[in-house]
Amino acid sequence: MSLNIAQARAAFPALASGYLFADNAGGSQCLGDVVSRISDYLLNTNVQLGADYSVSITSTNRVASGAEAACELFNAASVDEIAYGSSSTMLVENLSRAIEADIREGEEIIVTGEHESNAGPWKRLAARTGAVIKLWNATHLSQYPDNTYAVGLQLDALLPLISSKTRLIAFTACSNILGTVVPVQETIAAARKLASERGARKVEFCVDCVAYAPHRPVDVRAWDVDYCYFSFYKVYGPHTSVLYVRAAALEHSLASLAHHFLKVDRKPYKIQPGGPGYELVWGCTGVPPYIRSLVPEGTLEAAWKTIAQHEQALLEPLLVYLRSKAPRGVRIVGDESAGLARVPTVSFVVVGERPIRSADVVKAFDAKSNVGIRYGHFYAYTLVDTLSPKLDVDDGVVRISLVHYNTVEEVQRIIATLDEVLV
Repeated sequence: MSLNIAQARAAFPALASGYLFADNAGGSQCLGDVVSRISDYLLNTNVQLGADYSVSITSTNRVASGAEAACELFNAASVDEIAYGSSSTMLVENLSRAIEADIREGEEIIVTGEHESNAGPWKRLAARTGAVIKLWNATHLSQYPDNTYAVGLQLDALLPLISSKTRLIAFTACSNILGTVVPVQETIAAARKLASERGARKVEFCVDCVAYAPHRPVDVRAWDVDYCYFSFYKVYGPHTSVLYVRAAALEHSLASLAHHFLKVDRKPYKIQPGGPGYELVWGCTGVPPYIRSLVPEGTLEAAWKTIAQHEQALLEPLLVYLRSKAPRGVRIVGDESAGLARVPTVSFVVVGERPIRSADVVKAFDAKSNVGIRYGHFYAYTLVDTLSPKLDVDDGVVRISLVHYNTVEEVQRIIATLDEVLV
């Protein structure tokens, strides 16, 4: 079934302005219903949780329903596996602190060059504990021999890094630069099997779904993942983030970050000291109903399929256009082809005899005042820094990032501006 784009766009007040939001990987627009819930919470139930009076009971139930909303989007087994926090980076930093006592000197942590939220905390943990960091690099995609910037995370580059000392593997479900969807279930299954064969003491996985969750269904149970997170402000909600922690890992791998007198060994409060912003958690309850409303079946599964189908209609013409500009020096960074293994987060550079700085490409869009795209490394510093031929990492790439509420007509507007720039 095709997406009712008018219905979808009507749910986002910001879209009524006609502004073309194409920096969605940095943050999506917020649902009107989410904003209404936040306002209602602050105006009518803004009290401390856990008391016996009526308003506190309402407030407590509202915050609890926020965990239920995240649980549904993760397909987690229990709300006791859900922790909220102000940002994904903060949640992973907390996680790295909580796991510290279960990391032994000399054990190995494998990270990628993708967004630093799932690398920096582990690097700091390794420095504190004497663990060893290994880098799973994005490698060249052989189907694009003429484009050295066509790279991606590939399983055959990960497996040789796994040894008897592997303790944690942290990677992304979708690159916020490349737009490539990593086969999470296949990757974890293969890595677990090999680590077991090589005698690893204990192997856990932390998957960054920040660039994935706006486009595809997360399924922590099918994936067999231990830790997983995304940011609601990139999934049509407020500026808060959420972390899944498998119940067994919460109990046996993590020490509590909460006050010493709190009995939270099996509760998510163990790793969210002080609690989340209550009004934001309640606001997040508006996200799953909206996603379900996009299809007659009223299910997340059907909605995500419809979203993916629509997004391919956005992605295909943009990639076709950029490929056509290869003689002008345009190089797509990542997979050059559309398909379900790719989301409409598209990065490129302009190199060759007449290169154009990424900042200057974006400046042309800024001058039009009604289109928003961006340039830079987008916190995937290591990925951009290791691309070859070498780029100025601060200038980075041009990134156009679309979601389901964008339209094919908007893609044509983007292409028209690019045509003016790439003369």
